[in-house]
Amino acid sequence: MSRAKGSEDRVADSGHDDAALGELGYKPELKRTLGNFHTFAAGISYISILTGTFQLFYFGVSFGGPAYWWSWPMVFCGQLMVALCFCELAARYPVAGSVYNWAKKMGGPHVGWLGGWMMMTATMVTLSAVALAYQITLPQIDGWFQFVGDGSGKNDQAANAVLLGTVLILFSTLVNAFGVKLMARINSAGVFIELIAAVALIIFLAAHITRGPSTALTETYGLGSGQSLGYFGAFLTASLASAYVMYGFDTASSLGEESHNPGRNAPRAILRALIASFLIGAFILLFALLSVPDLKAEELSTGGLQYVVLATLGDTIGEIFLWAVVVAITVCVLAVQAAGIRLMFAMARDNNLPAGSVLARVSPRFKTPVVPAVLIGVVGVVILVVNINQPQIFSVITSIAIIMIYVAYLLVTVPMLLRRLRGAWEPREGAFSLGRWGLPVNVLAVLWGTAMSLNLAWPRAEVYNATGPQHWYLRWGAFLFIGVVALGGFAYYWFVQRHRTGVLAEHRFEAEDPTAPPPNL
Repeated sequence: MSRAKGSEDRVADSGHDDAALGELGYKPELKRTLGNFHTFAAGISYISILTGTFQLFYFGVSFGGPAYWWSWPMVFCGQLMVALCFCELAARYPVAGSVYNWAKKMGGPHVGWLGGWMMMTATMVTLSAVALAYQITLPQIDGWFQFVGDGSGKNDQAANAVLLGTVLILFSTLVNAFGVKLMARINSAGVFIELIAAVALIIFLAAHITRGPSTALTETYGLGSGQSLGYFGAFLTASLASAYVMYGFDTASSLGEESHNPGRNAPRAILRALIASFLIGAFILLFALLSVPDLKAEELSTGGLQYVVLATLGDTIGEIFLWAVVVAITVCVLAVQAAGIRLMFAMARDNNLPAGSVLARVSPRFKTPVVPAVLIGVVGVVILVVNINQPQIFSVITSIAIIMIYVAYLLVTVPMLLRRLRGAWEPREGAFSLGRWGLPVNVLAVLWGTAMSLNLAWPRAEVYNATGPQHWYLRWGAFLFIGVVALGGFAYYWFVQRHRTGVLAEHRFEAEDPTAPPPNL
């Protein structure tokens, strides 16, 4: 009886989710095959705690000392406000390309296009940036993975990073092109391994604690002394290491058209992914600082968390955990590309991209948009190639991509706040709702997003022009690059694409005529 009731509930929820698509003007096309864990895994693998902490720990310690740890709960609290707003939207509109469609529904077609454009551009750059993380980890496991030179040449590491990253993006493209079910299975298995490894790493590090939190979490290395903002300025710079990690939780909703009961499950998956990532990351970073043999070792700022693991746990156990990091990087790339594919598909079926009918075509065999998978993979590899001879420029571009995602989130939360103030926002009845807390949470989400976007974009030489020679256009790269992408892209949309926009006929929802006779059976 309970199984039959569960089946009935699933059918009812599926009916609402398809109706929500119809309200947006789309007919259901993608196959619903993903369960609750699949959507949770998509969100947590995009955030990818092992990837982010191992890739950026050195940055936080370099600019804020061990006390930079406090930026982790700070960023979590701010991103939680954004995630709560997204949960209401995910319950109301469980749709592919979530940020694009939410911005369009909340702020209108122009805001929606700009939000989608910013998010899509940032996703392709992020794909390349995450793929580069192979270089940080694989050669530390075994020098055999340094295929280009011995790593001591001027461009050896950069060129090898591009080679490893290209192989990873090719793998991700093939998996994503062969359907969401294959991607979800690999992604879920990878996330399971990542979670087990992360918990084990916390336990192993905790067993080697040599100092207390009062010592580690107050150590600043004297950074910021002599500067106008003192340590607070250094802390704001170091907080980028946390801000660069804790985003992408909206991916759990972007797979909504391929999930069972996304209106109910997506909000839960968003919150679970963010909260689990925060807790796991907080303990890894904390116990790493408490257990490292020398808290003032220079290698903390160069070798990062990889150095801590190897120095604390030894080569054999340390390398096992580094292999888990490789798995985490792999599934992170899978999730980033999967989110980008759904976003490109969503914009294309609105005819909001050139060759929209081609980009929005769903493979009859694999039930997934194959052309966006290939296109995003190709662009990701092209962006990687920039890193060979221009690592400074690549570093600037990848930093800017994170800002663009924060801006894209603002293009959802700001229009949503305006709708609340006008009394025009109505959450789905009986689903996730913030109730009377909706307005203050939304205000905090907007304030947080604005403040962190400015902090991320601030023209710091140490972030945007870390090595000589100094160039003004690199220091102001965030404002210049985002300005060019936003204004240039919007100009194209305004003068060319907006005159063609509209749901393509082959993807358009057609309401049934209640007066039509029933079909012959």
